[in-house]
Parts: sequence; C-alpha cells; structure tokens
Amino acid sequence: MTRGIYTIVLLIFSNAFMTLAWYGHLKFKEMNWFQNLGLISIIMISWGIALFEYFFMVPANRIGYRELGGPFSLVELKVIQEVITLMVFTIFTSFFFRTETFRLNHVIGFFFLILAVYFIFKK
Repeated sequence: MTRGIYTIVLLIFSNAFMTLAWYGHLKFKEMNWFQNLGLISIIMISWGIALFEYFFMVPANRIGYRELGGPFSLVELKVIQEVITLMVFTIFTSFFFRTETFRLNHVIGFFFLILAVYFIFKK
C-alpha cells in the first residue's frame, strides 16, 4: 500500500502545480511586475509552472499503475486524479479567489463525484 500512498501524495503535488498554472495567472494582474505582460508571456510562465506538474504526475502514474507494480488500474488512477484535482482546486479557490463562492449545487456535484469513486473501486 506504500506505492498507493506515494501515488496519492505525488498526485496532490502535481495538481497543486497544475491548478497554479491553469488558474494562478488570473491573479497576476494584482502583482505589479505582471501587469504589463502580454498573453504569450503569461502562457510561457504558466507552461513553466506546469512543467513541475509533470515532475510529479509522471512518477505518480508510473508508481501507481498496476501493470508496473502499483495498486491501481488506469481507470482508478484517473478517478483518483480527478477527485484530488477538485479538492486542490477548492482549497486554491478558497484562499486565492475569495470572491468565488461554493453553493449547494457544487457540494452536491462533488458528492456525486466521490460516489463515482466508490463505484469505480467497487469490486
């Protein structure tokens, strides 16, 4: 089960970088030195951040994949990654985008995604 824990920890780090790359640039306008950057510059900065995502995502998938000695099937890896993405995104949004609100329909949707994890892992 150690490989499973390593996989999940690496996926959490990977998704933290992914979320920062995908959504962090939306806060750049609040930082003085980013205000005058063009779209290409923002894309390159985000791409640079996303590179670190791959430093964690690729090993996570290799460690966790059943065919390479890990505990998870490919479908299970993907579902774990998606749930971690939602958790990281929710935390990120709560801290950095305080104007965004989570409503009941969001919570219900997240619940159904967690329910999907249950059914994916049910043998």
